[in-house]
Amino acid sequence: MQILFYITTKNHKEAVKIASILVKKRLVACANIFNNVKSVFLWNNKISKSKEVIIIGKSIKKNQTKIISEVKKKHSYDIPCVVFTKILGGNKEFLKWITSSTV
Repeated sequence: MQILFYITTKNHKEAVKIASILVKKRLVACANIFNNVKSVFLWNNKISKSKEVIIIGKSIKKNQTKIISEVKKKHSYDIPCVVFTKILGGNKEFLKWITSSTV
Protein backbone atom coordinates (compact mmCIF):
# COMPACT_ATOMS: atom_id res chain seq x y z
CA MET A 1 0.00 0.00 0.00
CA GLN A 2 1.30 3.45 -0.93
CA ILE A 3 1.23 6.28 1.60
CA LEU A 4 1.80 10.02 1.86
CA PHE A 5 3.86 11.42 4.69
CA TYR A 6 4.00 14.88 6.26
CA ILE A 7 7.00 16.15 8.22
CA THR A 8 7.68 19.64 9.59
CA THR A 9 11.22 20.99 10.05
CA LYS A 10 12.79 24.17 11.42
CA ASN A 11 14.37 25.28 8.13
CA HIS A 12 15.14 24.45 4.51
CA LYS A 13 18.57 22.97 5.26
CA GLU A 14 17.11 20.47 7.73
CA ALA A 15 14.30 19.55 5.33
CA VAL A 16 16.71 18.88 2.45
CA LYS A 17 18.98 16.83 4.73
CA ILE A 18 16.12 14.64 5.98
CA ALA A 19 14.48 14.27 2.55
CA SER A 20 17.79 13.35 0.93
CA ILE A 21 18.54 10.66 3.51
CA LEU A 22 15.07 9.14 3.12
CA VAL A 23 15.35 9.05 -0.69
CA LYS A 24 18.95 7.78 -0.64
CA LYS A 25 17.97 4.91 1.66
CA ARG A 26 15.00 4.23 -0.68
CA LEU A 27 12.56 4.55 2.20
CA VAL A 28 10.65 7.10 0.13
CA ALA A 29 10.19 7.50 -3.61
CA CYS A 30 9.89 11.26 -3.57
CA ALA A 31 9.87 14.19 -1.16
CA ASN A 32 8.53 17.69 -1.88
CA ILE A 33 9.71 20.63 0.21
CA PHE A 34 7.52 23.66 0.96
CA ASN A 35 9.34 26.68 2.42
CA ASN A 36 8.23 29.51 4.70
CA VAL A 37 5.09 28.00 6.16
CA LYS A 38 3.65 29.86 9.14
CA SER A 39 2.79 27.46 11.96
CA VAL A 40 0.62 28.21 15.00
CA PHE A 41 0.63 25.53 17.70
CA LEU A 42 0.21 24.81 21.38
CA TRP A 43 3.51 24.08 23.15
CA ASN A 44 3.96 23.99 26.94
CA ASN A 45 0.42 25.34 27.34
CA LYS A 46 1.21 28.46 25.30
CA ILE A 47 0.25 29.46 21.77
CA SER A 48 3.44 29.57 19.72
CA LYS A 49 4.13 30.80 16.19
CA SER A 50 7.06 30.00 13.95
CA LYS A 51 8.15 29.60 10.36
CA GLU A 52 8.63 25.98 9.34
CA VAL A 53 9.40 23.97 6.26
CA ILE A 54 7.19 21.04 5.29
CA ILE A 55 8.21 17.79 3.62
CA ILE A 56 5.42 15.90 1.89
CA GLY A 57 6.28 12.69 0.13
CA LYS A 58 5.35 9.26 -1.11
CA SER A 59 6.33 5.86 0.21
CA ILE A 60 4.91 2.48 1.14
CA LYS A 61 3.23 1.44 4.39
CA LYS A 62 5.91 -1.04 5.47
CA ASN A 63 8.48 1.80 5.65
CA GLN A 64 6.62 3.92 8.23
CA THR A 65 8.61 2.77 11.28
CA LYS A 66 11.95 3.14 9.47
CA ILE A 67 11.00 6.63 8.25
CA ILE A 68 10.13 7.73 11.79
CA SER A 69 13.40 6.30 13.09
CA GLU A 70 15.51 8.09 10.45
CA VAL A 71 13.71 11.39 11.00
CA LYS A 72 14.21 11.21 14.77
CA LYS A 73 17.97 10.63 14.28
CA LYS A 74 18.42 13.80 12.17
CA HIS A 75 15.66 16.13 13.39
CA SER A 76 16.27 19.08 15.69
CA TYR A 77 12.84 18.97 17.40
CA ASP A 78 12.30 17.00 20.63
CA ILE A 79 9.06 15.62 19.18
CA PRO A 80 9.16 15.84 15.38
CA CYS A 81 5.92 15.76 13.42
CA VAL A 82 5.92 12.65 11.24
CA VAL A 83 2.47 11.52 10.13
CA PHE A 84 1.13 9.27 7.38
CA THR A 85 -2.04 8.79 5.38
CA LYS A 86 -3.07 6.12 2.89
CA ILE A 87 -3.21 6.87 -0.81
CA LEU A 88 -6.67 5.65 -1.81
CA GLY A 89 -6.21 6.00 -5.55
CA GLY A 90 -4.43 7.80 -8.34
CA ASN A 91 -2.46 7.31 -11.54
CA LYS A 92 -1.75 3.56 -11.51
CA GLU A 93 1.62 3.97 -13.24
CA PHE A 94 2.67 6.55 -10.65
CA LEU A 95 1.56 4.34 -7.78
CA LYS A 96 3.59 1.47 -9.24
CA TRP A 97 6.59 3.81 -9.47
CA ILE A 98 6.30 4.60 -5.75
CA THR A 99 6.42 0.89 -4.93
CA SER A 100 9.27 0.12 -7.33
CA SER A 101 11.33 3.07 -6.06
CA THR A 102 11.24 2.00 -2.41
CA VAL A 103 12.62 -1.02 -0.57
